[in-house]
Formats: sequence, structure tokens, C-alpha cells
Amino acid sequence: MLPRSCSPFLLFLLLSLTACSGDAPMTDAPSPEARALLDKYTTVRLTADLGDLTDGQRRLIGLLIEAAQEMDAIFWVEAYGDRDALMARIDDPGLRRFAEINYGPWDRLADNAPFIEGVGPKPPGANFYPADMTKEAFEAAAAENEALRSLYTMVRRDDAGRLVAIPYHTFFADRIERAAAKLEEAATLAEDPGFRHYLERRARALRTDDYYESDLAWMDMKDNRIDVVIGPIETYEDQLFGYKAAHETFVLLKDLAWSERLQRYATLLPALQRGLPVPEAYKREMPGTNSDLGAYDALYYAGDANAGSKTIAINLPNDERVQAARGSRRLQLKNAMQAKFDQILVPLAGLLIAEDQRPYVTFDAFFGNTMFHEVAHGLGIKNTLDGDRTVREALRDLASSIEEGKADVLGLYMVTELIAQGEWDGDLMEHYTTFLASIFRSIRFGGASAHGTANLIRFNFFQERGAFTRDEATGTYRVHPEAMAEAVDALSERILTLQGDGDYDAVAAFVDAYGFVGETLQADLDRVNAAGIPVDIVFEQGPAVLGLDQP
Repeated sequence: MLPRSCSPFLLFLLLSLTACSGDAPMTDAPSPEARALLDKYTTVRLTADLGDLTDGQRRLIGLLIEAAQEMDAIFWVEAYGDRDALMARIDDPGLRRFAEINYGPWDRLADNAPFIEGVGPKPPGANFYPADMTKEAFEAAAAENEALRSLYTMVRRDDAGRLVAIPYHTFFADRIERAAAKLEEAATLAEDPGFRHYLERRARALRTDDYYESDLAWMDMKDNRIDVVIGPIETYEDQLFGYKAAHETFVLLKDLAWSERLQRYATLLPALQRGLPVPEAYKREMPGTNSDLGAYDALYYAGDANAGSKTIAINLPNDERVQAARGSRRLQLKNAMQAKFDQILVPLAGLLIAEDQRPYVTFDAFFGNTMFHEVAHGLGIKNTLDGDRTVREALRDLASSIEEGKADVLGLYMVTELIAQGEWDGDLMEHYTTFLASIFRSIRFGGASAHGTANLIRFNFFQERGAFTRDEATGTYRVHPEAMAEAVDALSERILTLQGDGDYDAVAAFVDAYGFVGETLQADLDRVNAAGIPVDIVFEQGPAVLGLDQP
């Protein structure tokens, strides 16, 4: 790893700052202020071994990246609005690049603080809703028009000022059509019939905003080497209600050997569900038995997936109907995960974890904790106990943070149970210590991130329960395994109960009580920042990086 003074990100910045279509070449260096912002990220060259792929498979990947670029452009509109107009007003090339990373003028790793003068605060609803719309006005209109709450509509005003719902496939018609056509072209090159079927169904879904059949087709794929996650998926960007799904793409290459090793753990979900430390009513739903668990190398990120902090694992589909029928697929993005471990988690642990416990911070534990986090999304409860709503509908804008917190703590519960049963060959102390180090890593994403909020809640809850303590003399933290295990069970019960009850006010009170940064924690995070440890990664990616432009 290069020293921070020779960051590969800055080299890449100067060489290809304006690689986006339509930008004029710029040679001016970033300002010191922009350089400080950019140093929050370290660059990772997103590559994988494509040597055994056929020419058709390589062309297929190129087409998927072209479709992904349409999703990227759509997400710019959802997150901010007119990208070109924003870029035209920014003179500093460093700030232009930082705006590209954040898909707008707000710093996603600093609670969406504006970094461009005069833009004002980020609207909680991003650009999914009119900026001057109130929650009360929306709810009144949605009572008459349920389409306003749809995952797949933009909310705008008609000529009379009334709120109207415009389907994504209409609002973004040109880009949707281009992306769908690329998927259909890619389908003609797909050697695996299941993948071909999925690409065809996904193209249709983009054109209709009906994703159910394509989600089922994605779940049914088993033998495809290349994969793609594309469309409007997660609702993190809508912090007003949590109603609107944002467009994104992951283009992926399956690691067959690793995936074969991992697959068996998905079959253990029903037994783990029955053993959850919560009353019976909160674990009555049985997860699907067709869940898939695999390891992949990421080839390309776009849209919501590429904004700010980068995802290193995926659990999809989100549709509760598909989960009940088929379960879900958990995809571990091995190359991105390794980059975050090497360049962020290891140096962070060297600063904040007790010296004698630092050897317990291992990549195997990081991989396992991340994997079981994704598996744990399938545990617990998807519908409130009253049977009237899904948990996501009941908890609205708070649903994502609570769900991410559930997956984190239940993932650690799973590790504990599987090690005790001899099903997982791991060291519990490694998992606990790596878990604690990972809390610090994810807290740095800030309260604007569902993952950041979830980790703040867990940090304060675990500290209250004595799962770890801080040495005032060294400023380092020490794990206490017995108290950690008890805290895992206690937080698991609390979150599962909150989800099952579907009580929005109770969840809001819980987030307020635990989702804060105390003075001591802030001082420790300041030390991490002063040490030059990056907060997250940014990608150098695309066909040229993958060698797809070569004959």
C-alpha cells in the first residue's frame, strides 16, 4: 500500500479527472480544501481475472456496463437533478471530482453537508419529490392516490399544483429504453439459459416497473458465471419516507470455488430462525429454503451502489413476496471487501483496538461477519404482528437503518451459534474483535447512511452493556467476549421486537437514544481522520480497466 502522500487516487485524479462524457480536459490541480475532501477516499482499481472467458462473455460484460451507465445517469437525476448544470458551476477540478463521487454537492460521509457554496441543505427526499413539498401534503395526496407511495414513481406537480406520480419507465423513458435494449442484446450472448431468461425478463421489468417475474428469474439462476444486479432497488436515498427505490447496477463475476464452499450455510436458515432469542411470535415466519450464497468479484458499480461508501455485499431481492417464495441471494464482493480490509480496517484497528487484541482482526472474520450479515437479512420478521403491513411500510424512513442493524447483530448471533455447533470453522474472538473494528469503520459513513446509523446504535448499546471498554491511557478498546455475547442477544431481541410491533414512534425513540456520537467517540474518530486513514474506497473502473477494449 502506498503512503497517503503518494495516494493512487490523486494520481488517477490528475490523469482522468474528466473522464465523464462531455467534460472538457482540465489540468489545474485541486485546491487544498478539495484535496482534503478527496483524501477521505482511496482508489481501488476494480479488476478481476477474465482470462478464461469467451469472446462472447467479454462482449456481454461490455454491454452490461453500457446498461449500467444509463442507470448511473438516472440516479444523478434522482439524487440531485441536472448533473451538467452542477458541474458547470464548479471551477475547482477537485470539487468536480468530489461531486462525481457523491452524485451531487453534498458530502455523503459527512451527514450530507454541502461542499459547494450556495446549494443549501440536501432535501431529505432527494429529487424524488418536489423540494417544497411537506410530509403532510404528501400524505393527504397519497390517501387519494396510492401510486404516490410506489417504489417506482417520481412525484411531481401538475399544472394545477397537485401532486402526481410519474412511473419511472415514463419519466426516464429514453434511458430506460437504451438500458433495456442493451440487456436484450446481452441476452443473445448469454451461454447460460437461466441468465438469458433473467436478462430478457429484466429488460421487460425496466420498461414496465414490474420486477416480480425478473426477481424470480434472478433467484432461479444457479450456474451463470456472469451476473448483473440492475434497476431501482434500495430506498436509502429517500430519507423523507423511504418509499422510493433508486437506480443502480453491479456487474459481477462469480468465484465458483468460493461459492461452492459457502452455499451450504444458506440451508441452515430455518434452524437458526427457530433459535432466535426472541418470543415465538417474532420468529414465526420461516425463510425460504432456496436461498443462494456466493462469492463474486465486482467488475463495475453504477448509480446508488457507487455513491459515497461502497457496498461490499448484497442481499436481494427486497420484495417480501419473492423472499417468502424463494428466499434471497447473498453475494459477497470479495475483491472490494479485501480492499476495504487492507486499506481501512487494518490501519484503523492499529489505532483503536487494544494492542494484544489486534491479531484477532483477520480477513477471514471480516469476510464471515459480512457474509452472515447478508444471510441474516433473511432472518426475523418481514411483516408486522398485526398482519396489516410489511415492516418496511410501517417504519418508513427508519426501516433501512433498523434492518441494517438487525442484519449486523443477527449475523454475529449466527456466527456464535454456528461455531458452537461446529458448523463454522472460526475463532469467536476473531469475529468479535473484527466486528468491533468494523463498527468504527462504518460509523465514519455518518448519520446520513443507514449503515452508519445502525453502527452508532450498536456501538452505544454494546458499550452500555459492557461488551467492550475503553482504556483511557491508550485510547484503545478491548472486547469482553462474555458480555459481547449477552449484548448480541439483548440487541437482537430489541430490534426484532421493534420490527414486529411496527411502532414507528418507538423506533424513532430508540434511534434517538442510541444513534448519536458522544464526545469521546468523536475524539477517537478525529484521531483516525488525523492519521490519514481513508473513510472508504472509490473505483477506477470500466472496460479499459478490465482489458475489454483490447483486441
